[in-house]
Amino acid sequence: MGDTGNQGASTSAFPNPPNYYKQYTDENVRRGLAPPPPPALQDSYTMFGAQYTSEDAIIRPLESLGFRRLHPQNYDHKRELKKLNHSIVVNFLDLIDILIKAPNSPKRTEKLEDLNLLFIHMHHLINEYRPHQARETLRVMMEHQKNQRQEIGERFKKHLDKVKELIQTSITHLSDDYSFDSKSLVKTELLQAGHSLGDYNMEVEPCDQLDRMMCDIVDSMN
Repeated sequence: MGDTGNQGASTSAFPNPPNYYKQYTDENVRRGLAPPPPPALQDSYTMFGAQYTSEDAIIRPLESLGFRRLHPQNYDHKRELKKLNHSIVVNFLDLIDILIKAPNSPKRTEKLEDLNLLFIHMHHLINEYRPHQARETLRVMMEHQKNQRQEIGERFKKHLDKVKELIQTSITHLSDDYSFDSKSLVKTELLQAGHSLGDYNMEVEPCDQLDRMMCDIVDSMN
């Protein structure tokens, strides 16, 4: 029955891709009704109008895309990006000058092609920073999680110290109350013992026994 439910959910979800993510509710995931993820692509696929295969590199070289390379194989990204930015500005000014002086000149098409190639190179160099950006984003996220856990640990330690302090205070109060009850018990026992002793020896030494009993009571009170 569970497999049938999963197949039904996935079948109803795939025909409507925009609502595919709505099938992953907490209730569907808990009951096992969420559609399974689509299978990994094995052959070629199209993305933004370009054809790719699953074995292609994430960032393919410009030559494989049919563009002429304007920078060397080994280069400094920052330096090349600055050079490209400068070239784009210069070519844009040249294009404006051509549009003012000779709008129908074939140089206008050449400048547009040059600008197009320069922007493609700049876009390619920026994309080559994507793995670095992903690593930095992950590092920042992990640093944030680390700080959150440290803050939670510090707060927990403060609460733990407060709980220990309350427990110690309660133990101290209980010890004081127990000591008071113990002294009261001793006084009562001494008083009872004095009465029994007085009753036993009252006829023999009445004054001495009463004095001794009172002295014991006073000593126990101190």
